[in-house]
Amino acid sequence: MTGYGKAVATYKEKKIHVEVRALNSKNFDCQTRIAPIYREREIEIRRMIQASVVRGKIDFSIWIESDTTGDVPTINMALVKNYHAQLKAMQQEMGGEVTPSEMMQMILRMPDVMSHDETTELTDEEWAAAQTAINEALNNLHNFRAQEGAALRKKFEEKLDNIARLAKEIEPWEQSRVEKIRTRIVESLRELPDVEYDQNRLEQELIYYIEKLDISEEKQRLANHLKYFRETMDEPQSQGKKLGFIAQEMGREINTTGSKSNQAEMQNIVVQMKDELEQIKEQVLNAL
Repeated sequence: MTGYGKAVATYKEKKIHVEVRALNSKNFDCQTRIAPIYREREIEIRRMIQASVVRGKIDFSIWIESDTTGDVPTINMALVKNYHAQLKAMQQEMGGEVTPSEMMQMILRMPDVMSHDETTELTDEEWAAAQTAINEALNNLHNFRAQEGAALRKKFEEKLDNIARLAKEIEPWEQSRVEKIRTRIVESLRELPDVEYDQNRLEQELIYYIEKLDISEEKQRLANHLKYFRETMDEPQSQGKKLGFIAQEMGREINTTGSKSNQAEMQNIVVQMKDELEQIKEQVLNAL
């Protein structure tokens, strides 16, 4: 399920920023961007994230904003001299003119020329502040998802009601087709010249034929799946995968009903049921 959470905590002269973004995914997949001072806690951070979000593609970021000017980049003079000597030697060997200003710009773009003095030791107090920001961001993500989930549940309820209503609409056509089948077979037999048939045997074959087209069991199982889907939505724990499995079972019953529907009116209703179910399947991917 998609979602977004953000939080800021203050520790001394620092502001600790945390952002969490979530996208749909069947499994838990977490990408992190962690400030160097907190990298020693990366495993703990990942555990906190997974315990909160359960599953999804997660993009997590934590960084520090300093309120002072003390974090001034330091120039590594020894490295600057080394780069300068190498560039001068390359210029003499390969020719070409490079002005001192151009030379300095090239050197400043070299790796590790500019560095920041970062605190290498993480104190318990600062980690506690960082944890507060992480938990707040995850809670905000959870609240965002809860709002999305409420809207999603309303959508599911609407589609389930539509499928149940369409299943009821099949019943009149199901009852009338028995007589239509009987009439069609009898008329076909009458059109054949000099053919005699046993009335009792005809009734037996007709019953057998109609039983093969009976969809009573499919309707009952579909009703059970609709009920089970609603009950699963009421469970306190996230059940997105389970809802997906139930939707698959609903699809099997609807498909079987369609294969047994030998009237255009019934088949049209089945097509509408499939359309409603397809929308449920698409939205189930957004459920945890």
